[in-house]
Amino acid sequence: MSRPPPPKPRLLDDLAPMLLDERPFTFGEPGWIYEIKLDGYRLLAEFGNGECILKTRNGANATEWFPEIARSLSRFKGGPYVVDGEVCVFDDRGRSDFDRLQDRARRRRWHEGAAPVVYAVFDLLVYHGVDITASPLSARKEALSMMLEAPLPSVLLVAYFGQDGDLLFSKAVHELGLEGIVAKHVNSRYLPGSRTADWVKVKREVPAPAARFKRS
Repeated sequence: MSRPPPPKPRLLDDLAPMLLDERPFTFGEPGWIYEIKLDGYRLLAEFGNGECILKTRNGANATEWFPEIARSLSRFKGGPYVVDGEVCVFDDRGRSDFDRLQDRARRRRWHEGAAPVVYAVFDLLVYHGVDITASPLSARKEALSMMLEAPLPSVLLVAYFGQDGDLLFSKAVHELGLEGIVAKHVNSRYLPGSRTADWVKVKREVPAPAARFKRS
């Protein structure tokens, strides 16, 4: 009796970004890593063997919006690969600037004088054609790090911190005026389109503008 063919990996049409929870979070719990929360456009990318497709969180094809990113990722062979990340425009202090990104993206194409974008990649979902979403985050991070070991134009591997999340939050986030950090459990699976307690958004509290308060 012949064996059934192996299942095809889920690719871009079958995947959606895993979502962040927002809840009280205590720094120092074992088994968590921390990333700076970026302020950009969430994109999934499928590439390998000379091609690349970029898809927004809402399912729009963004390949022509950011052609420099597609060109860099299309250099990979031996795919398909699917990664998750955030397209950003960074200022001279390394902070993501959402207003400049919007100015760039609203034309839906590259244009003369366009602000340079960077695809900040933080997760790997399909590796050499194998769906690894059920693997723990630590294993996916390790494979992604090896895959992006050589620098690529317009592509950035997102750094993470295995401890001192409270120090990262108080120093980097508050002193640089960043939006916050993302805490992720090292054993978390990637659950497309789902919001789970394993990925937590910890936002910096920003005082409300004075105009919001009215005298009684």
